[in-house]
Amino acid sequence: MKLIIAKSAGFCFGVKRAINKAFEVAKTDSSVFTLGPIIHNPQVIEALSARGVGVADSIADLKRANAKKVIIRTHGISLEDISRLKQEGFEVADLTCPYVKKAQHYAKLLKEEGYQVVILGDIEHPEVIGLKSYAGKNAWVVKDAEGLPREVKSKVGLIVQTTQPVEALKKLISKVVEQTRQMKVYNTICSSTALKLKETEEVAKGADVMLVVGGRNSANTTQLARLCEHLAVPVHHIETAAELRLDWFGGVRKIGLTAGASTPDWIIEEVIKVLKDMGGCKDNGN
Repeated sequence: MKLIIAKSAGFCFGVKRAINKAFEVAKTDSSVFTLGPIIHNPQVIEALSARGVGVADSIADLKRANAKKVIIRTHGISLEDISRLKQEGFEVADLTCPYVKKAQHYAKLLKEEGYQVVILGDIEHPEVIGLKSYAGKNAWVVKDAEGLPREVKSKVGLIVQTTQPVEALKKLISKVVEQTRQMKVYNTICSSTALKLKETEEVAKGADVMLVVGGRNSANTTQLARLCEHLAVPVHHIETAAELRLDWFGGVRKIGLTAGASTPDWIIEEVIKVLKDMGGCKDNGN
């Protein structure tokens, strides 16, 4: 079997920066917690926990745990939570992804300029919850173009959850432009996300089966798996090499492999090792 690996598989810049910093903090500080999981990867959370970094679901949990230093997750947090952390006197290490920071800035700017802010994304995702706090209580969150309310205001501003595919933004723009007189769009999709989707599509088109490696609660990783399904390529979304099954590869000549932005290199390398033991061979010539 030949193994074709997407070149951008694994950590993006923002995640790598955050995880490296979190491990540094763990070495020098005690009673360190993240407010929510720092990224959506269970194995990384376990590794940080082994080094003394806990996870708190709320500020009340931080207080109960007598936390001293709080790490803000890559997805960011709400304005209200930032204010409360300051009021409670916690020492804060803000590891919000720079792309998310930019989206937060644009959300606030659109609100201040009087636009009806529309956020394209998952309303329950922590990044979107944070973005909505910057965009104001009247902001709309839509999961796709079909979710847009029928009565659209005359002045609409669009921002996007950083892990959304560009095609979803294009469809939303097309629908909004038909219903409003003034529209401002900030394309806040992470360039790493767009690159991963593009490379994954290229790999999938030349593969007999696709492996998507990463947390099942990772929006970016899930997007990659959905893309492969859309291309009608058999796909298996796994978190670790332990989930690999030999019967997935019967009669398979080419295995495609990609991984989400929150998937560490050591997990990808372990998957490659197990595949090689099964008869696959590494090939980065895709």
